[in-house]
Amino acid sequence: MQISVLTESDQAETRVAITPDVAKKIIVKGVDVVIQSGCGEKSNYTDQQYEAVGAKVTRTINESVLKSDILITVKRPEDKILQKFNKNTLIIGQMDPYGSSSELNSIAKFGHQLFSMELMPRITRAQSMDVLSSQSNLAGYKAIIDSVAEYKKAIPMMMTAAGTIAPAKIFIMGVGVAGLQAIATARRLGGIVTATDVRPATKEQVVSLGAKFIAIQDEEFKSAETSAGYAKEMSKEYQEKQAELISEHIKNQDIVITTALIPGRKAPILITKKMIGSMKNGSVIVDLATERGGNVEMSQVGKKFIHDGITILGYENFARRLPTDASNLYAQNILKFLDEIIDYDNQQISINYEDEIVKGILISKNGSLVHPMYQ
Repeated sequence: MQISVLTESDQAETRVAITPDVAKKIIVKGVDVVIQSGCGEKSNYTDQQYEAVGAKVTRTINESVLKSDILITVKRPEDKILQKFNKNTLIIGQMDPYGSSSELNSIAKFGHQLFSMELMPRITRAQSMDVLSSQSNLAGYKAIIDSVAEYKKAIPMMMTAAGTIAPAKIFIMGVGVAGLQAIATARRLGGIVTATDVRPATKEQVVSLGAKFIAIQDEEFKSAETSAGYAKEMSKEYQEKQAELISEHIKNQDIVITTALIPGRKAPILITKKMIGSMKNGSVIVDLATERGGNVEMSQVGKKFIHDGITILGYENFARRLPTDASNLYAQNILKFLDEIIDYDNQQISINYEDEIVKGILISKNGSLVHPMYQ
């Protein structure tokens, strides 16, 4: 049985789907791991490291696909890559399922079973396979680090003989995994941290990390969370009240991190041009949602933008700005899923299509899209 890993089709992608440590864990279970030469370089994993744990390093894609049973990717592979694989090969990775139905429908016709890791159910048994959480955790951390690098002042309070430096005020908008890590990191650096979210359950989490919770806490707020733990889209009236509160609060903030994403929808605008104009010169905004339209009205995808002295960071996918750790966590998520679908004793794929994890992330089978979102 063979698992293959190729260099990512997206040249901007710095992560690799399987790291040497995870490759070793797979190999000791009797499965062959074939790595395309150089695929781990951007994540600081060398061909020699893969070879040292028993993986086979190949020079061409054709060598990698000859006997492949499973292809592991970070991002969705190009059509020309998938065409090289036998239709019985399983493809596991992040397929961008919400915004790419036409592309996925085209890929589905090759006959592969496609598993989209972003759709992993939010259940206890699947926590170790949750790629969104593992990558968002790093994104929240990196958002703070990058914003601090752009901010031209110290973060903690400093009392010196020459005078006192006031601590930076840091505001986190959206308290999911990324937001919570951003709060924790900002607090460790000594900032005065506030945070907001429309989900009532997040208030306790924010306070437990030593930050202050900011929100309009009316009756609509009390029921603003889906059964899956995501934020509901709020009414226009609530949005207006919340925007007014945020507008006043944001004027005095030094660093703002926005993290609000609703699966399958365009990211909501949280910071308008007018709000940006009210901020102090030298302030920094980080928009973690640019790939879905952005939370900041003036952010630019993949770019650093300065507007009237306010720095706006709109880099794509902050997790891949920490590729070594991001790859390792992603590979660990993949390993846990492989444990669900491989019978290692008999060295064969064994998929229970009634299992809620499989049903949750299987998007293509027998030449067509099968996930409920496409029906």
